[in-house]
Amino acid sequence: MRTVAVVGASLAGLSAVRSLRKQGYDGRLVVIGDELHRPYDRPPLSKEFLAGTLGEADLALEPDGEELGAEWLLGTRATGLDRGERTVRLADGRQVRADGVVVATGAAARMLPGTEGLAGVHALRTLDDARALRDELAAGGRLVVIGGGFIGAEVASTAYALGLDVTVVEAAPTPLAGPLGATMGAVVSGLHLDHGVRLLCGVGVKGLSGERRVDAVLLEDGRCVPADSVVVGVGARPCVEWLTGSGLELDNGVKCGADGRTGLAEVVAVGDCANWYDPRAGAHHRVEHWTGARERPDAAVAALLAGGAAQPGQPRPPYFWSDQYGVKIQFAGHAAGADSVTVEEGTPDDRNVLAVYRRAGTPVAVLGMNQPRLFTRWRKQLAAATS
Repeated sequence: MRTVAVVGASLAGLSAVRSLRKQGYDGRLVVIGDELHRPYDRPPLSKEFLAGTLGEADLALEPDGEELGAEWLLGTRATGLDRGERTVRLADGRQVRADGVVVATGAAARMLPGTEGLAGVHALRTLDDARALRDELAAGGRLVVIGGGFIGAEVASTAYALGLDVTVVEAAPTPLAGPLGATMGAVVSGLHLDHGVRLLCGVGVKGLSGERRVDAVLLEDGRCVPADSVVVGVGARPCVEWLTGSGLELDNGVKCGADGRTGLAEVVAVGDCANWYDPRAGAHHRVEHWTGARERPDAAVAALLAGGAAQPGQPRPPYFWSDQYGVKIQFAGHAAGADSVTVEEGTPDDRNVLAVYRRAGTPVAVLGMNQPRLFTRWRKQLAAATS
């Protein structure tokens, strides 16, 4: 390969660039990103950066002096992939010819229909999103968070610490039941109630009221929740529309094998847009977590450079963490396949707990709340057991 194009300039794309150089690729390397910013760390956006305790310079993912020998095309969006011509088409009319392509275009926050142009309504996905929301929260007032997932919970926690009046609205009966299961999802989401943050579950949002600026969230059961600002945290969609017609299989992202290989030998996918096959679960799923974006590009790059000849390894169990109301929450594995969950240490009421998920007696996932040492041991055991 004379030229490799990495489409996406966030953590997954940067990790792929580093892996290419580490694995001996010394050809031309072009990185394409739709944001103007160099790669930055996203997890602090909903926590330290939003709280004002971390500056933009602290988010940089590239250390001083790192030289990767790449060409950076920032502030331009990829609009197409032409396999026959081996080119990536850009929104500004340029084309990048490449013998190999790493798709790392990530995901975009979902918004509520009809809220475009209404002041005071925010998503939180990018640095620019975080800047705007931080300025909004500085004014104080009443914040409504729509969506009780991890991003929404972290924003609620940060806003609570800043002194805002916070309400979280979640359509599901139990927040976080998807990633954690209903039992432990209820335990973790109980942190909101512990701190006086209102948690409204099992009710959907009908719409928002306000002419130019939002003033309330209207619920499907007829209630009206006053709001000076609203954060929408209802998930993300993979950014793969630009690949329509490319020959890649698109199904909840770019459908891949266990090492990021696609149906095209010269294309691999990594990060939030990649729907990888997981041999343990026997199914495809997207891993929208920092650790996956950091670790999985190594396998994808190896597959790309080998032209599909390398045997895929076993990816480590998905891992993510969250900080809410001063509690460190860590999770590894897959809760969906578990038939039991047991508390091994601590008590749920104290929000200081280590819980293990099992399927037919075999550990498949582990959750820790303020249990970093014990969690780390269990995570290692889980990785060893599933490798």
